[in-house]
Amino acid sequence: MSEKIRRRKTVARHGQLRTPGPIGQLLKMLGVALAVVLVSGLSVSAFVVSDLYGTATADAVELEGQESVPPDISAYEGGFDLLLVGTDNCEEKYAHLFGDRCSGSDSEGTLNDVNILLHVSEEPRRITAVSFPRDLMLPIPECTREDGGTTSAMSKQPLNTAYSYGGLNCVAKTISELTGQDIEFAGSVTFGGVIEITNAIGGVDVCLASPIKDYHTGLDMTAGTHTVSGLQALQFLRTRHGVGDGSDLGRIGNQQQYMSSLARKLISGEVLGNVPVMLRLAHTALSNLEASTSLTNPMTIVQVGLAVKDVPFEDIVFLQYPTFTDSDNVNKVIPNYDAAGVMWDAINANQQLQVTHQNTANDGVVVEDAPSTDAPEETTEPTEGAEGTETPAPTEGVTQLPDSIRGNSAAQQTCSNGNVRQ
Repeated sequence: MSEKIRRRKTVARHGQLRTPGPIGQLLKMLGVALAVVLVSGLSVSAFVVSDLYGTATADAVELEGQESVPPDISAYEGGFDLLLVGTDNCEEKYAHLFGDRCSGSDSEGTLNDVNILLHVSEEPRRITAVSFPRDLMLPIPECTREDGGTTSAMSKQPLNTAYSYGGLNCVAKTISELTGQDIEFAGSVTFGGVIEITNAIGGVDVCLASPIKDYHTGLDMTAGTHTVSGLQALQFLRTRHGVGDGSDLGRIGNQQQYMSSLARKLISGEVLGNVPVMLRLAHTALSNLEASTSLTNPMTIVQVGLAVKDVPFEDIVFLQYPTFTDSDNVNKVIPNYDAAGVMWDAINANQQLQVTHQNTANDGVVVEDAPSTDAPEETTEPTEGAEGTETPAPTEGVTQLPDSIRGNSAAQQTCSNGNVRQ
């Protein structure tokens, strides 16, 4: 398989290892998606939506190559993609909570430490959230900055430096070049909003299979189920040393446990059925948002929300982009293009996805219950690929992903694989 994946059409023709830094932006990024769902679920007027979204419009970012947004998002062939980016800006109000990242030698620059590409398929609607390691070494293309200047293309840099080179547009262009996916929508959120948003939603339940104690983040939690909000939620999302093998890949798994729990809370009605909570959360999320110009139309937000709000748990899947250890630096990773190609082919074909990776002590989470066996009957024989990439070709049934791809569905209960590291 070639290193570049064939890019799908966006619009139907008939419709036109640095020292550890905080990456608790995850929840704030989720706030973008949450606000989308909340706005649609409220059945409010376009006036109210416009009022909520007005705070983001002034800072809207133009994505390179972005086509005009069609009147109806169903015009996007194959579905659409929303990039959620978390940056580690140190707002004055919260900087004292984050030590050297906001006051020491690590305080320079703004990094995109969390990067999630959310793919929403055509009917039947499915949601796949692919997380990209911050230390993924890859080419960063020439990008247009907000001031109109351009950055030079680079053959190999960490993904989390793309924002510092060219802002949100450069992150989107870098991931689009890597994946072959057209990114129709993008949003980034800054460092402090995680505390505000977790408080607005009333906390999220997380499960710990074993205790976590991580002095880097200040997190100290016993085994069992906890409701985390505010600073503790931020610490939970930041922890790397406290889960699995202490790597960023383990941290992504731990964050995905949080996302699964959050999705279940939203869809269960605890949030969508509570108008005051929804309004508060939508306002908080949008006030911390930097969005692409494609997300400045309130009715587009409503359409996106309507597209995702009824997706069943088993069709909401969280995956990690597959990687190999970088031979030039064991603290970095490089793309596993073959496994990624199988994943994107299945996603773009709107296949049901089955994660075959078996979690080990090195992973950030353990699976508490077995995945559903109610899979469609029609499958195919495995095809040979690179090591760790054997998988059935896409069919009308279920696609078994290569075992090099970690992840879980929102229908599965995972628990943090905690450890105690000093």
